Amino acid sequence: MFVDGETHAYPLTGWGYQEVGEVVEAAPDVADPPVGSLVWGIWGHRAEATVPAAKLVGHVLPPGADPLTGVFARVGAIALNAVHAADVHLGDQLAIFGQGVIGLLATRLAVLSGARVVAADAIPDRLELARGFGAAEVFDVRSGSVAEFTRKRIEGADSVIELSGSHQGLHEAIRTVRRGGRVVAAGFYQGDGIGLRLGEEFHHNQVQLVSSQIGGVASWLAHRWDVERLQRTFMRLVHEGQVEATALVSHVLPVERAAEAFDLLDQHPSQVLQLVFTFEESQ
Repeated sequence: MFVDGETHAYPLTGWGYQEVGEVVEAAPDVADPPVGSLVWGIWGHRAEATVPAAKLVGHVLPPGADPLTGVFARVGAIALNAVHAADVHLGDQLAIFGQGVIGLLATRLAVLSGARVVAADAIPDRLELARGFGAAEVFDVRSGSVAEFTRKRIEGADSVIELSGSHQGLHEAIRTVRRGGRVVAAGFYQGDGIGLRLGEEFHHNQVQLVSSQIGGVASWLAHRWDVERLQRTFMRLVHEGQVEATALVSHVLPVERAAEAFDLLDQHPSQVLQLVFTFEESQ
């Protein structure tokens, strides 16, 4: 349970979302992964770390792989988790709100799953990327209502994956699905739900609202899937060439320029997609 007023203390130490690095030393009894391997995992944004070998088994990048692919395992798993929660079937009409990194990956994975995708965002460059990732149509949310557009074109979506993290976006997603349709709330919605009205389409159209969060998989899949399988599956798709993850990297900066990077994210978010830190100069 969340308790009002409780939060993390600043500064945060040891945090990071996804890392890739080279195994430079191993205990005498460790053969997997071997020294020299490039591996992906979570050990915090830092120049070096000591990691249990068991956590890196199956996390080795194949020979010749671009090391940048390793930073996508976690966000790719988030996208795949949301697509699974949407219960996509061949021929389904799916709308995906938010075409940041996770939204673009979800668009690609939904297309690979057999869905016809309408991608919605407010940044034209991201909509163009969505087309390249297989979206059948794109919609600039600044031009009007996604729900009205979708209902006129395809009589409403079977499912919507909402990844903008906006309560208004979540409300519009609820308006977009057909009667009995499913909305996967995969964004992170902070504070009070201003703009989210549950007495309208949600109530009258019997909309299913499902939460998707990387702490676990959809309950009906938990006997077969877990987060580790999500990550490995996504990385396999990347290395088979079915998902061009590195096309989403917009910036690669040394960690010494972290303050500049965060300022860029704060002041000019539309200019940034996937930002990656390097640590060579810190060693």
